[in-house]
Amino acid sequence: MVALPEIQRHKTHAVKIRGVTVGGGAPVVVQSMTNTDTADVAASTQQIKELHFAGSEIVRVTVNNDDAARGLIKTRELLDKEGLNIPLAGCFHYNGHTLLSEYPDLCQALDKYRINPGNVGFGQRRDAQFEIMVEKAIEYNKAVRIGVNWGSLDQDLSTKLMDENAALPNPKAADEVMRETLVQSALISAQKAEAIGLKPEQIILSAKVSRVQDLIAVYRALAARSNYALHLGLTEAGMSSKGIVATALAEGILLQEGIGDTIRASLTPEPGGDRTLEVRVCREILQSLGLRSFTPEVSACPGCGRTTSTYFQELAQDIQRYLDTQMPVWIKDYPGVETMKVAVMGCIVNGPGESKHANIGISLPGTGESPVAPVFIDGKKAQTLRGDNIAGEFQAIVDAYVKERFCAGKQSAA
Repeated sequence: MVALPEIQRHKTHAVKIRGVTVGGGAPVVVQSMTNTDTADVAASTQQIKELHFAGSEIVRVTVNNDDAARGLIKTRELLDKEGLNIPLAGCFHYNGHTLLSEYPDLCQALDKYRINPGNVGFGQRRDAQFEIMVEKAIEYNKAVRIGVNWGSLDQDLSTKLMDENAALPNPKAADEVMRETLVQSALISAQKAEAIGLKPEQIILSAKVSRVQDLIAVYRALAARSNYALHLGLTEAGMSSKGIVATALAEGILLQEGIGDTIRASLTPEPGGDRTLEVRVCREILQSLGLRSFTPEVSACPGCGRTTSTYFQELAQDIQRYLDTQMPVWIKDYPGVETMKVAVMGCIVNGPGESKHANIGISLPGTGESPVAPVFIDGKKAQTLRGDNIAGEFQAIVDAYVKERFCAGKQSAA
């Protein structure tokens, strides 16, 4: 027997963020970020809702000036009026200490403050301004993400480590020193926050870079040297398939090693593109690894010369859309339905076998095969569909299966 590798989660402190738990063995949390002008209350509120309904469990929002601070306060009020208990994280750079000091309602409206040690302040003001932000988090009992970034490294620390490295008999590569600077910046800042009075259970660390191998190395080091909750993500993953692949590789490898408590896919959206794509990518990464289940999985073959008809492709697409449409209803009435597996196959070669491995599957006729479509339920052939309404009939079979298999109490006995 070949056993599946068991994922042993890295032990981290549990951080509570408006009803969401990050770390402490809790399920990995999906995070996203708005790209609207935070001062535009209507647009920001709408996008936060879109990200939330797509599955984002924490939404980060830029707070860069007075108008943004006031806008965020109003946005929180509107969300609360609608009963939407969505955790909001404030992304601060350069002037966070000022905005949190001047807007008490902002301190309360946010559930997490993001502090970048590389630009919280410069020279003698750095420690004082860092302390102000941490003290506000303590006063309002909020979480803090200490997020270092290789594009805005702490220059004093970077220079110090570079000088020390240059004095070594065998200096290390500059990239290695850069990675060490990221790790030390995050850990030193977390220790300073604790010294001020912030609890470990209020701290999340991130150390973002753009290259996959750098991210893996940095987070392995953070996990080895601390027990803080960790947020994973490439800082600029890129556009389209490049960004998706890089994100899936970097986060997937770390998650498989048990590293990471919350994740984001920092994808560059195409003009007019859907911002919720980054949420779907994160959910698919977690579901593909078996760490969480969000929606039934549809397996479909890629097609070949045996499947010159596009019928099976259209059916697979129809079934996926049907599942996506039904899930908001099903998830309330049929607990466990998100773990269901559906197979839509295009010919007899792998069709029956793949269908038997799914909860429910259909094998469509390939080129030259009889115009029939056997349906398999829980590994056994249940019936054969014919005619022009195979898609509709199969959807009806899936619907009946969900209502029977996942009705209250039956999923635990199956």
